[in-house]
Order: sequence, then structure tokens, then C-alpha cells
Amino acid sequence: MPQRAATIIFIVGILGLFWLNRNRHVKTSWALWLVVLWVAMGGTRAPSEWLAAFGIGHTGPAVANSYVDGSPVDRNIFLALLIPGVYVLFQRRRRVLTLLRANGPILLYFLYCGISVSWSDYPDVAIRRWFKALGDVVMALLVVTDLNPSVAMRRLIARLGFIFLPLSILFIKWYGNLGRDYRPDYGNWIITYTGVTTSKNMLGMIVLIFGLGAVWRLLQAWRRDGDSRRPGVIIAQGVLLVIAIWLFHLVHSMTSLACFMMAVCLLVVTSLPIFARKPWVVHVLVGSMVTLSFLVLFLNIGTGLLTTMGRDATLTGRTDIWNLVLGMTASPLVGTGFESFWLGKRLDAMWAIYWWHPNEAHNGYLEVYLTLGWIGIFLLAMLLITGYWHGVNEFRRDPETGKLKLAYFVIAVAYNFTESAIRTMNPVWTFFLIATLAVPPPKRIKRKPPPPAPLLEAQNASCLEEV
Repeated sequence: MPQRAATIIFIVGILGLFWLNRNRHVKTSWALWLVVLWVAMGGTRAPSEWLAAFGIGHTGPAVANSYVDGSPVDRNIFLALLIPGVYVLFQRRRRVLTLLRANGPILLYFLYCGISVSWSDYPDVAIRRWFKALGDVVMALLVVTDLNPSVAMRRLIARLGFIFLPLSILFIKWYGNLGRDYRPDYGNWIITYTGVTTSKNMLGMIVLIFGLGAVWRLLQAWRRDGDSRRPGVIIAQGVLLVIAIWLFHLVHSMTSLACFMMAVCLLVVTSLPIFARKPWVVHVLVGSMVTLSFLVLFLNIGTGLLTTMGRDATLTGRTDIWNLVLGMTASPLVGTGFESFWLGKRLDAMWAIYWWHPNEAHNGYLEVYLTLGWIGIFLLAMLLITGYWHGVNEFRRDPETGKLKLAYFVIAVAYNFTESAIRTMNPVWTFFLIATLAVPPPKRIKRKPPPPAPLLEAQNASCLEEV
């Protein structure tokens, strides 16, 4: 099929998915589009990379200084999203203050991240990255302070999934310069599929997040027999799920696939009527999944499962990186400062060893230890514990939304065993914040009981006399 014809067909198809999934009876704030753009740039390509991909501007070869200097284009666009986001939150300040009071561990974690800038080797870089990290909190607050947070979360997932998963197929099949990449492997060049992202692992990550959203919506729609929108939602979300499965098969991102299977299991089991509103089921499932993942990956229990998933005992070389970066630790207690490890001499040393120029430890918890030390690990542990508790409480109040939030929690915990997702603008981290923010239940208006019948008759008589 010609490239132009394929492009037109995919655009029409994407619009069709939006039309089938539409719901005119509920409204969300325009500010949700700020979150869409924020997550899109963090999960696909930075604005400067998109411009360079279409021949506008030039990114040049990867050099260590690029991680220090950054891109003025990217900074300006991120700022253009952050400023209106802060303005909207100011308009919602009563709800925001209520939320912040209920989410102390998140505030404490990000406060410590800001303080750690003071001992970074590159404080000017660290402070810029910290302000960008606060943007993740701003975007999460925009979702949970919407008039209907569950609808806002649903639309956020749909808008991003309907656009980027089909576009990934279009790029892979008809725009090879955008959707495919080549890397050396034992003297041979092999093809990797990147879609709308810059690497196969990034593509696997967005397929994981939005494919899971499709499963959640399908489970919702399947039980609503009397809903006139049911057929359209099932078709739209079913198409999205098929695309997600096909992309999983293509990219071979084992971490994302394993997390997807665990999260789908959690969604399906908690959707069964017999297990509805029963937190003990969640405790058993989440505990089993996280424990099994840890045992297989780090204690060599069930190595056959690891081999079946295409991983060796070194987790595709990850353990070698872990040993190297642990030897470069500046301070075990406080780390190198917020997002400051992969800079300067440390980055030069790692790039001199690895031709593919790593810029992360491929383990989110190790990444936190390197940059924030044991204090950061402790604060992150508090954040995980309270976040899980908030998700369970949400599951008690609203099982439909609560089960999805718990699924994103499981994804974040397991994904960070072999990837670094506890970092600025990473979609796994952004959705983790959305899922674990405690949303206080709406206050119930106390109505005074009606007066006794004799008193009511006396009041009516008094009113008649006055007239």
C-alpha cells in the first residue's frame, strides 16, 4: 500500500476509534489536554526529537554534554504546559490543598529531591530537572482534581492510546526512518521496532500502559448490558487491545509484557463479582506478584521462567551495569543529588565501556539510591506503602477505578525491577502518581431532620396568621 494512502486510512481509523468511544453525557476540563501533551512528550519523543525526525532542526550525535545543556526548544514547550497547569490548579486551590494535606509522603519525597540539589555536582542542571519533576505532580493533580476524576483518567488513557498505538504501526510499516532502528548484535545488525518512541523498551512501556487501559474499559463495557454505547466501546477498545498484543509480539519487551500479564490478571480477578470490594484478594494478588517477580529476577528461583522469557542470569547485561554504578556511588546516605548521577565523569566512564551509551541504571530503586541515597530509598518506601494503602481505600469506595489504580501500582513496582521509571516525565511514574494520590471522598451534606408533625402544624398556622 502506498505511504500516503496508508496515512489517510490510519488517520480515518483513529478518528473512528474516538467516535466509537465517545460519550457526550460527561464533560472533562480542557486542562486534561495539558496532561495528554505532557505524557505524550515523556513517553514518545521530546519536541526537539520530533522536529529533527521531520527534518526541522538537528539533534546531532549523542554526546555527554547534551545531558547537561538540554534543549531550549524542549524547555520552552515544557514551560508552556506547566504554566497553564499551575494556573488551573490555582483556580482549584481548595481541592488542591485538601489533596496535598492528604498526601504528605509525596510532598516529603519531592521536597527532599529539591534539597538534594544543593549537593549535586551540577546544581543548575539538577534544579531544572527538579522543576520539571514537579510538573509530573502538577499533571497528576490536574487529573485527580477534575470534576470527575475517574472520567478524566479514562479519557486520558483513551486519547493517548488511540493516537500512539495505531501511529506506531503506521511508523513501523510505512515510515521506517521513524518507526524502526538498527543495532549491532554479535557482529550483525538487527532491526528493532520503536514506533512513535525512540527505543523498543519505550514502545513496550506505552503499549503496557494503554493496552492495560483497553482491558479495563472492555471489562467495564462487557458488564453494562443496557448501555447503548456498549457496542461502540467494545469495538474501539477491542481494536486497541489487538494492536497492543501485536506490538507486544513485535517488540519483544519482556519487562513490559510480564507487567502487562500481571496487571491484567489483577483486573480480571477483581472484576469477578465474588471478589468485588474484598481487599484481601488484592493483598494476596499484589503480594504474590511482587514477591514472585523479585524471587525470579534476583534470587535465581525459577530460572526456567526467566529463560522462557528470553532473559539470562545477567538480565541482558543489567547486573554488570549495577555492579559498575554501585562502585561509583558518591555517598550511600544522600547520593549524588537529584538526577545527577549520569553526568560528568561518571557518564563519560560508562560511555567509554558501553558503545550504546547508557543513561540509566535499568533499575528504578537503584537509580533512587544513586541519586538520593538511603534517605531517598526510605522516603520512596513510605511513598509506595501509603500509595498502596490509598489504592486499596479507593478499591473499597469505587472498585471500578480502584482496580485500575492498583494495576498501575503493580506495574510501577514490578517495572522498576529491571527498568528505571522513577524519573521525570516517565509515563509509568506519572501514572503511578495519578494512581496513588489519595482522593478524599466527597463531603456529605448533613441535612437537618424535619420537625415533628405538631411543631410543623404550629409553624404553618403561624405563617397563615402573618399572611
